[in-house]
Amino acid sequence: MLRELDWMTYIMIILASYRFTHLIVFDKITEFIRNPFMKKETIQHEDGSTEIKKVPKSKFGYLLNCYWCAGVWSAVFLALGYLFIPKIAMPLIFIFSIAGAQAILETFVGVGTKAIDLLLAAKKRMD
Repeated sequence: MLRELDWMTYIMIILASYRFTHLIVFDKITEFIRNPFMKKETIQHEDGSTEIKKVPKSKFGYLLNCYWCAGVWSAVFLALGYLFIPKIAMPLIFIFSIAGAQAILETFVGVGTKAIDLLLAAKKRMD
């Protein structure tokens, strides 16, 4: 079955894994899944200021909060889905891969826009 894996499908699985991992770890819409496994902790800084951070309560909470950890498991989930239930997995992989590519493009556009704004502001200061 892996011999039939073409490069386009492989790229789609990579992009889908990227987007699925981001959905699990960062997106607001899945916060309800992470919250039961997180606790709030007050951090005291050297300058006397305090900050409240969400930290994992357990190893599962760490898994849901760690991009690298969740990335491995999302890759396993999508790869096994592709191998054993491709009729169900491929539509999900297709949708997540489009969303993943869009997210990457948006990151580059956002960084480019910020860089242009910084350069314009620097130019105004020099004039």
